[in-house]
Amino acid sequence: MTRRVRVVDSNRPDEVFAALREALADGGAAVIPREPATEPGKRGGAGWPAPETTVAQNVALVIETSGSTGSPKRVALSADALLASAAASAGAMGGQGQWMLTLPAHYVAGAQVLVRSIAAETVPLMYGPGHFDPLRFARAASEMVHDLRFVSLVPVQLSRLIDAVESGSADVAAALRRFDGILVGGQALDDGLRERALAAGSRILSTYGSSETAGGCVYDGTPIGSTLVREVDGLLEIAGPVLADGYLDDPDRTAAAFHEADGQRWYRTGDLGRVTAEGRVTVTGRADNVIISGGEKVLLDAVERTVRTLAGFEQAIVIAATDAEWGQVPVVAVAGHPTTALADLRGIVAGRLGRAAAPARIVEFDALPHLSSGKPDRVQLTRLVAERTA
Repeated sequence: MTRRVRVVDSNRPDEVFAALREALADGGAAVIPREPATEPGKRGGAGWPAPETTVAQNVALVIETSGSTGSPKRVALSADALLASAAASAGAMGGQGQWMLTLPAHYVAGAQVLVRSIAAETVPLMYGPGHFDPLRFARAASEMVHDLRFVSLVPVQLSRLIDAVESGSADVAAALRRFDGILVGGQALDDGLRERALAAGSRILSTYGSSETAGGCVYDGTPIGSTLVREVDGLLEIAGPVLADGYLDDPDRTAAAFHEADGQRWYRTGDLGRVTAEGRVTVTGRADNVIISGGEKVLLDAVERTVRTLAGFEQAIVIAATDAEWGQVPVVAVAGHPTTALADLRGIVAGRLGRAAAPARIVEFDALPHLSSGKPDRVQLTRLVAERTA
């Protein structure tokens, strides 16, 4: 059996919320939240879905994702996977409550805020489109009325909130303390920002997951619900009821990402990491974010974590650049004009990670490009750095 699909403008989260509620409860059309005016070849592409497009009956949500470095995928999520994720999240956070939506609804983290609200039978507070402003966030938080209040943020949003608190905003400080749980995901949460957030009284949980796992399925290193995580040859794999059905109209990608083993269906994440005997998960970076520089393997995520410990580089992005002598080298892109000299930066990184990991250049920008999810747009940034240093 099949069901039709419905494309909903993600800039209208109320409509996405209503459509998801129908899809989950009444067997309505599968929801495809999408940014308006999608360009051909970008998220969603032109001409899809055609009016006659249908999906499997169990599919309730389709997340179109290109990520920050990959080509577009259409992740098919069943109602069972979405509700299993919502239940696991509620169990990990101490119950169900009211959520604030601050993330785009066409990303899984934003869509899951709406799903959790449906499961909790609460009405989410919609922050709405536009630039993320700490004072606007504080005003919105003051309108939340449920006994339990939650929000999901990306690190750049949390950083702006903590900057406002440290600049003396009592309203933002009070707003953060109103939340019983703040999920922070989409990219790694560095230790410095975590410590600052905790010092401000924030109850934060770092999350790890993806569209293929119906959103975050590991909170502060611990798998939630009945999620299983294992390490295979240094790469993380995930099993459990939260897994997506696969990628629409893409059996080759589905077969490459999902497989059966040991009586479980597993998702190959493509992330490097470790799992302790007690089941604690540590993510060390993307397997595809590794370069060979002068014959040595360099994990760019590790370089980025090290660089971000330095003043002025807290939001820096480390990307790969071609080099005539070494093949590839790390390059640091940063917003503003940090005072640390390149020679000093190279010395610090080399001392911690080895000489091959030392960044070759620092490239300064007025602002770094980001996707609407808040993640760095590494594809655009790589192009801009190449143009700047040509």
